[in-house]
Amino acid sequence: MHTLRQANPAEALAGLPSPLSISVWWNGGSILGLLLGFQIATGLFLSMHYTADMVTTFSSVIHIVRDVPMGWLFRNFHANGASLFFVFMYLHVGRGLYYQSYISQPRTWMVGVTILLVSMATAFLGYVLPWGQMSFWGATVITNLLSAIPYIGPWVVEWVWGGFSVGQSTLNRFFSLHFIMPFLIGGLSGLHVLFLHEKGSTSPLGELNHVSKIPFHPYFSWKDMVGFVVLFVVLVLLGFFYPTLLGDPENFTNANPMVTPVHIQPEWYFLFAYAILRSIPSKLGGVVALAMSIMVLYFLPLAKSAIPSSFTPPYQAIYWAFIVMFVLLTWLGACPIEEPYSTLAVPLTFLYFVSFGVLVSSPVIWKKFL
Repeated sequence: MHTLRQANPAEALAGLPSPLSISVWWNGGSILGLLLGFQIATGLFLSMHYTADMVTTFSSVIHIVRDVPMGWLFRNFHANGASLFFVFMYLHVGRGLYYQSYISQPRTWMVGVTILLVSMATAFLGYVLPWGQMSFWGATVITNLLSAIPYIGPWVVEWVWGGFSVGQSTLNRFFSLHFIMPFLIGGLSGLHVLFLHEKGSTSPLGELNHVSKIPFHPYFSWKDMVGFVVLFVVLVLLGFFYPTLLGDPENFTNANPMVTPVHIQPEWYFLFAYAILRSIPSKLGGVVALAMSIMVLYFLPLAKSAIPSSFTPPYQAIYWAFIVMFVLLTWLGACPIEEPYSTLAVPLTFLYFVSFGVLVSSPVIWKKFL
């Protein structure tokens, strides 16, 4: 008798059979994993000097930037790393939409959407922590949306705040949750990779059972290293030369409950959902639309197709129209609530949700047409 030697996780990953034809768009997952580790490491350093106290919170951030050795660099890297995380997250989701990964890898897709939702919650919590003007008023506006929940809404808002307004209890809760939620994202990422490796990566043609496969290492591990170098260059450029490019000037002022900013808006990666929220006259309807702007991704695996339709003319037209709508909604979210921006957001919101329905049904429609 002989026993089979089981490969350890590193050997299993290095020898993972991967399609020969996968392109640079398959680098997104590894880059996101690296960024997650980077955010946790820089966040741990910042937490050593951060004070979750309404009176001294803003001063503690100034202390990190001015007095702590290399503190300014760690804060710049952490703030801009969050933006880059969402850049690559959206690119990763966009690649999955383009190549219809939600059909061939439904469980992997569902976990990935959950990671996106938890990441958005984590980023929102982190945006509140500097306790600047936009941090305070952004927290006030967004948490107040929970009051739209029928019957229990006001009670839920008070429970989230820990009182009758955004204050010390809110800051304590947000800091604790922001600290622990990245580790939840790490656990979900492990599950995401586990489901992915059950069937293996798909090729650009959407196939799973192809003959042309090669080991992950060294071919794709070196390709990932190139992606890491590009990421590092962009992080250095942002951290050293353009640290405030993606931030809001209002957040350089200490939070003041008595002075409301002229235009309250979230970070750029939430702007598309914010535009959708503002386009619905009803408060409850706006909150539902806001939630569904991401939750709708859970319904895409309902699309069933025996053949990939990513490269068919209808799917291409729908996909690129959706990308244009996403960019326009992001732009409208940063615009003031006035004409013509308010009117433009209404049809774009409608088409945003319609496009998902068409994406689900297009494979079946195209197959019948053929």
